[in-house]
Amino acid sequence: MVYQPAAGARDLLPLDVAQKRWIEDRLQQVFHGWGYHRIITSTLERMDTLMAGEAIQRQMVIQLQNGQDEELGLRPELTASIARAVATRMAGVTYPQRLYYNANVFRRTWENKHNRQQEFYQAGVELLGVGGLLANAEVLLLAKNCLTALGLQDWHLILGEAGITRSLLEAFPVNIQGQVRSAIAHLDRIAIDNLPLSDTLRDRARMMMDLRGDSGDVLQKVSSLDLDPAQQETVNHLKSLVELLKSEGDFPLILDLSLIQTIDYYTGIVFEIVSHTNSQATVLGRGGRYDQLLGLYHPQGENIPGIGFVLNIEDLYQVILTTNQLPQSTPVSDWLVVAQTANAEATALSHAQKLRDSTEAIRVEIYLSGRDMEAIRQYASDRGITQIAWVKSDGSIANESLG
Repeated sequence: MVYQPAAGARDLLPLDVAQKRWIEDRLQQVFHGWGYHRIITSTLERMDTLMAGEAIQRQMVIQLQNGQDEELGLRPELTASIARAVATRMAGVTYPQRLYYNANVFRRTWENKHNRQQEFYQAGVELLGVGGLLANAEVLLLAKNCLTALGLQDWHLILGEAGITRSLLEAFPVNIQGQVRSAIAHLDRIAIDNLPLSDTLRDRARMMMDLRGDSGDVLQKVSSLDLDPAQQETVNHLKSLVELLKSEGDFPLILDLSLIQTIDYYTGIVFEIVSHTNSQATVLGRGGRYDQLLGLYHPQGENIPGIGFVLNIEDLYQVILTTNQLPQSTPVSDWLVVAQTANAEATALSHAQKLRDSTEAIRVEIYLSGRDMEAIRQYASDRGITQIAWVKSDGSIANESLG
């Protein structure tokens, strides 16, 4: 029998790990620079946690069962888990809390396709305990900073507003609001044409699909609608946010008030980060504001505002691969320590450890396969090792540099 990973899973070999770490290290530097701290939550969660008040679809979760017949699942994303951890275990902390994560997530595939990927790697941030214009701007500018640190250029951010979109949907009959929402989310004009709508509502649905493009044009279109004071205030906030982002320099922004995320806990701005490589659009990440999510987990039901985003490591990898920045080999060792005789082995081990202690992040190998000097030099050459420490039987050490 040939053993393979489980369907939808895969192994990361050393070069894969080196390339993944290249991406993660640069993102971590940015997160640290903005004052964010890492949080690690459980891979396994109760289903009621993962469902996030029905905002996450059950069929997305890979479910498990424990001995107590408790419904458990593998996390399909991190925001709900972090919201649970903060609301239940961080009582009394000072807000805002700036948190970031770097973790794997699991999603059940809906299509019956063999070996469809079900495990993914993500990095992202959550800014908790504060709302308002400046917090929204911080998260969006932080996302831009991440892409800059990775050397990505051909990308843009699509910005929507879940509160505006949701309020505009209230004009439609309750029994078909979900269908209208789905059609707009998928830009499905045929579905809109086939729904039982009046001409006025059908035109409204089509108009909502067209609320995308230059921010000035979109804001002008939405302002022409019959907005109530709360809706107008949200539009004004969105306009101020766009102006603030543009004041910080070139920000590749598309405003899209038809943008609806598949996870339905967002209450304010929502966004997607899209890259264009080889004429192909790839969603690198997404995020938004969720001011009512933490209240689902809080013991007293207290709402704590939050906003965050996630970046998909595999999608970043595919785009960065075209820029030739990723490592093309695993790191080589700095030294090869060789015991030339059996009674020199203890000294060789000791000397190797001394080398490791002398310099941070140095790589030192012990040679394990015999005493033939030419074979040892060939081994070092094949692995790119340029320094050999020959440990003699009397304990003396001769260093050799390979050209």
